[in-house]
Amino acid sequence: MALLTMQEIRNMNLEERDRKLEELRAELAKQRAAMMSGAGMENPGVIRGIRKNIARILTVNNEEARQVVAEELGGGK
Repeated sequence: MALLTMQEIRNMNLEERDRKLEELRAELAKQRAAMMSGAGMENPGVIRGIRKNIARILTVNNEEARQVVAEELGGGK
């Protein structure tokens, strides 16, 4: 699984990010299950990449939510 760049994530709308987040979480669960079952993984760094992608998506979601709240409160940064 390729790493998503922040620019790619920011270009997605909220529904696309939510859909991608669900896909990544399902893939993470699948990879963790494979690891725990003892099946040899081709690339153990895949889990790390998936976790980073999830964190990036959550970061963009949080940034946008904070921006909306700041605008509602009148100005902000």
